[in-house]
Amino acid sequence: MKPTIVDAYRLMHDGALALARVEEAGICVDVARLDETIRDVGERIEGLESEQKSDEVWSAWRRRFGAKANMGSRDQLTKVVYDELGHKPEGTTRLGKRAKADVESLSKIDLPFVRRFLEVEKLKKLRSTYLMGVLREVVNGLLHPSFNLHLVRTYRSSSDSPNFQNIPIRDEEVGAMIRRCFVPRPGHVLVEIDYKALEFRVCACHWRDEAMVRYASDPALDIHRDMAKELYLLDGRCSKDEMKRARFHAKNSFVFATLYGSYWRNTSRSLWKNAVRLTAGGEPMQSWLEEQGIEGLGDQNSRKGSRPGTYGHHVESVERRFGERFPAWRDRKERWLELYRKRGWFKTMTGFVCSGVYSRNDLYNYPIQGPAFHCLLWSLIRLVRWLGKSGMRSRIVGQIHDSILADVHRDELADYVAEARRTMTEDIRSAWPWIITPLEVEVEVAEDNWFGKKVYELN
Repeated sequence: MKPTIVDAYRLMHDGALALARVEEAGICVDVARLDETIRDVGERIEGLESEQKSDEVWSAWRRRFGAKANMGSRDQLTKVVYDELGHKPEGTTRLGKRAKADVESLSKIDLPFVRRFLEVEKLKKLRSTYLMGVLREVVNGLLHPSFNLHLVRTYRSSSDSPNFQNIPIRDEEVGAMIRRCFVPRPGHVLVEIDYKALEFRVCACHWRDEAMVRYASDPALDIHRDMAKELYLLDGRCSKDEMKRARFHAKNSFVFATLYGSYWRNTSRSLWKNAVRLTAGGEPMQSWLEEQGIEGLGDQNSRKGSRPGTYGHHVESVERRFGERFPAWRDRKERWLELYRKRGWFKTMTGFVCSGVYSRNDLYNYPIQGPAFHCLLWSLIRLVRWLGKSGMRSRIVGQIHDSILADVHRDELADYVAEARRTMTEDIRSAWPWIITPLEVEVEVAEDNWFGKKVYELN
């Protein structure tokens, strides 16, 4: 039986109660280390700004702006490096009135001053938004962030005071500084259990494309890896780390972007831009693509379409083959769009009714991202109940997108992991028959602090 709107309400009601227990439990913070990290970051900022003041670029800056010179102004920086020093901007803003001043554009300027400027910006955000944001909310060594179920249109969760779901991890230095401040209780370890490839599995369940279900069910298959090979024309020359990085960009800039309604003009631009950070056999990725006959990105604004020999044309052909690879998805998504246009609403697999004005991208995104989170929420509710009824000392202390963070007593570790794994991969499939693909989880355990987590081998 398919979930109804009553089931959807019950999920949110029970979820709010479970997340209230999570907030109440709180996560331990090493306040002394947090204070020390804030001081260290402040000293680094002061040192970098001192170096900036002795740089010739700052002299040119002061000549240009005089008493109004503000070393923290990105707008002033661009006027100095482009107008005064003659560096060529990467492009202009959408309205075409100003040179681009985003991090990616500025990072291509080969000046120590600019590199230090960006480092200072990063450190200031780390200190004010993340470190100080945590410190402001700590009570008696515990952080109790709020987890909300009533603010996101996709029926996912959000977090505030502070935003526990927005703690950086891709920048390893920044991630290390913050996450080392989160520690387990005495005699406990932090356990993070994350769904593996949940969004793609839910996508396969929604569209019921046989090829997509096969990819989501066979551990030997990896759509993100396969698309990385096609998009970047990779052969066996790539190292494991190079393929991992290429796979990351293929996943985020093509696979999910395409599944959620984007198309080759946008995806090729993003992939080509990201290729600057990639290598193939130690060679810059863009150089490798040029050796394979790719002349460059190509004109993305031409109404005539992509030109053969350009990267845009290559991605357009990959996009066409992607549709041929998943024909049921290709055909059903158009029928899904037409049905919404007739009715003005749609229903998710978990019983939620979404009505109102939605873009094409929303219509392809919301039915996937909502139910993907609901899988986590359903599991979290049952784990919170189980911990309470069993009288265990372990507590769930956080929820981050597709993962659950718990503070687990060492003596209860094996029992907690076994129960969580069964709940998240087996029980949920019995409760929700619409899940037609296997579900998998990855478990990581942190002995000393959250940053030091390591993979926990499952039996």
